[in-house]
Amino acid sequence: MLRGLVFLAALLCRPPAGTAADTVERPFQGVTHIARVETEPRPRRIHIVEIDLSAAGIRLKLTPPGGKRETVRQTTLDFLKQERAQLGINAHFFLPFPSAETDVDLIGFAASEGKTFSAFETPVQSYAIVADAPALAFDSSNRAAIVHRDPAFDDGHHIRESVTVWTAVSGSAQIVTAGAKTIPRYLDGLVLDGLLRPGGPNAYSNAKSWYDVPQARSAAALTRDGRTLILLTVDVRNGSAGMSVGEVADMLIGEGAYDALNLDGGGSTTLAMEDPASHTPRLVNISSDNPRGRSVGSNLVVFAAPRGSAGR
Repeated sequence: MLRGLVFLAALLCRPPAGTAADTVERPFQGVTHIARVETEPRPRRIHIVEIDLSAAGIRLKLTPPGGKRETVRQTTLDFLKQERAQLGINAHFFLPFPSAETDVDLIGFAASEGKTFSAFETPVQSYAIVADAPALAFDSSNRAAIVHRDPAFDDGHHIRESVTVWTAVSGSAQIVTAGAKTIPRYLDGLVLDGLLRPGGPNAYSNAKSWYDVPQARSAAALTRDGRTLILLTVDVRNGSAGMSVGEVADMLIGEGAYDALNLDGGGSTTLAMEDPASHTPRLVNISSDNPRGRSVGSNLVVFAAPRGSAGR
């Protein structure tokens, strides 16, 4: 009954007929890829990947720590090739940026293969990234949860929840919370509980929010039962005009998301996938940075078994 209600809610939240066209494929066991083209409210090219975390062969890995800072920058496509994974998406915001430096620090909580190496923090870009932004964490059995900083510890490496963290990724904010859209607002004389601070390169405020700008976006979400990971990218090149973060949240809710995070977007937005027939890694979206995608601070890859196999 619950699945039926979730499916009905997803149908009701989908764009009206005639404004969207979906191409659906199931390239790997437990993986569904939806390529969506929309014409309203503006031209948009969107990719949605739904991953059954209980499917045989599913495994996750984040860029591990390395270099003189926290990680070494790498394109999503190169990390996918290196790991021989089947699917990859860019993840954390990172600093310094813009910069030609290859060694960077991630913004927010991060863990790879059981090692926590980046802490919850108060970022410099407080006009876009909330302090101690929640993270999406997985244990070694792919059990997933949204986790929060434990204020009892000063180092920012501890969480309040009873989760044995194997993989963890964070973004700018939690944009869906318990099935509701939760776009952060700016602290000002009227919004006393604002999580963002006005300012930044474009003087962002509640009247002109960083979250309202149509842009290339990346996001990650969980369904209510925590069994399905949903990844989303939208392009801002070649006839696609991007989305606001609120539009991303609405779409994720329509796909059954219960909790969701906004990941690094703009020129960082990248979705890469192995071709299931030729096993050749390729970019699925069109990067607004360069044809091979931007070198970013972290990537999340998914290992999946071929369809019809018993897993790995």
